[in-house]
Amino acid sequence: MKQQSSSDWIARSLRSVWHPCTQMQHHEEVPLIAVSHGKGAWLYDHEGRRYLDGISSWWVNLFGHANPRINAALKDQLDKLEHAMLAGFTHEPVIELSEQLAALTGHALGHAFYASDGASAVEIAMKMSFHTWRNAGYPDKQEFVCLQGSYHGETIGALAVTDVPLFKDAYGPLLRAAHVVASPDARNASEGESSQDVARRALQDVEKLFEERGNKIAAIIVEPLVQCATGMAMYDPLYLELLRELCDRHHVHLIADEIAVGCGRTGTFFACEQAAIWPDFLCLSKGISGGYLPLSLVLTTDEIYQAFYSEDITRGFLHSHSYTGNPLACRAALATLQIFRDDDVLNRNRELATKMTVALAPLAEHERTQQFRQRGMIFAFDAIEPDPAKASSFARRFFTAAVEKELLLRPIGRTVYMMPPYVLDDEEIELLAVRTRAVFESVIGA
Repeated sequence: MKQQSSSDWIARSLRSVWHPCTQMQHHEEVPLIAVSHGKGAWLYDHEGRRYLDGISSWWVNLFGHANPRINAALKDQLDKLEHAMLAGFTHEPVIELSEQLAALTGHALGHAFYASDGASAVEIAMKMSFHTWRNAGYPDKQEFVCLQGSYHGETIGALAVTDVPLFKDAYGPLLRAAHVVASPDARNASEGESSQDVARRALQDVEKLFEERGNKIAAIIVEPLVQCATGMAMYDPLYLELLRELCDRHHVHLIADEIAVGCGRTGTFFACEQAAIWPDFLCLSKGISGGYLPLSLVLTTDEIYQAFYSEDITRGFLHSHSYTGNPLACRAALATLQIFRDDDVLNRNRELATKMTVALAPLAEHERTQQFRQRGMIFAFDAIEPDPAKASSFARRFFTAAVEKELLLRPIGRTVYMMPPYVLDDEEIELLAVRTRAVFESVIGA
């Protein structure tokens, strides 16, 4: 049988596949890339061209493509159990994964509820919060709060607590209004202000709202330490520490959306650890399966679990998904956690982050960049582009130029960021840094 070329696969895809987060007409100018296979930090097309996956394929891949250890775990699981419903049944992978995640929180969050994608986890946390208050005799607590520039997914509930107009505005009539409070984004610092000053100032907005509406508010949802989709906005852990105190004082649940920032991305396994706090609900997805299979979950406290524990079925949490706790996805997650333990990943990542920061120094000091920032294995800087027309097309032009240099990078507006897999070697770090600078200079000068 004749092997099809990349152009053949691209043509077929454009006829039949509606691609996510895409204005499809743009593919008349920016061609798709038809991926044939992956290995380590690299993706390959059907002609053998390679692309360094500098953003972990939308922040999901932790230990490289086709990782032998995760592959072996999945092959073993395939011969045992591919799926069984989790209502009335259970199985080893979901039990062991739940136990291990609870242990990672010191058993502060000891109950795991499963779904498949990040937005579904956010929906679960929001519904659980509202229902907890109703079961506890506070049915008026049904409002939610999010941060300016926040992103929590694109289902109806998750979009309601998202503050990115590009994603939200078209669906405004479908959404329930949420309160939007100031972001602690350290880039908002006035002259002489520290990141902690910005955090305290942003918290004043939350405190005022809680004092006025605390008896109506169910929960506030935050992306701990890094607001990713608004341009990798990074903030001080003090914000989380003081927010936890405010939530406790005003009896408001704290939902930590660690879908993008969990699993070691910020330097600790859970970003909340850097503030020495635990939320009432913690959402995980993306990296938890190593980037292999759709999996998301919500971890919560025994107190919240007990609020649903009753002979009355209407007090139960009746939310469900057909593939909840899928054994294959859970087994991939268990293999991922095993790699964290076996390879001392968090400590190794500190060394990787230092090397990356040094390699990116020429970009950090570039006259056309500003606000270089780093948290764990997340790196970002903002392009200085005074021409509005060029600024609006910057991300698309950068992506196209990066592909020509064997890099997969997708800027967010004028923010160039890197969130690579944890498997880069020294040569790949240097290649990523040097070629990113070359791409940036070609685009910013165009």
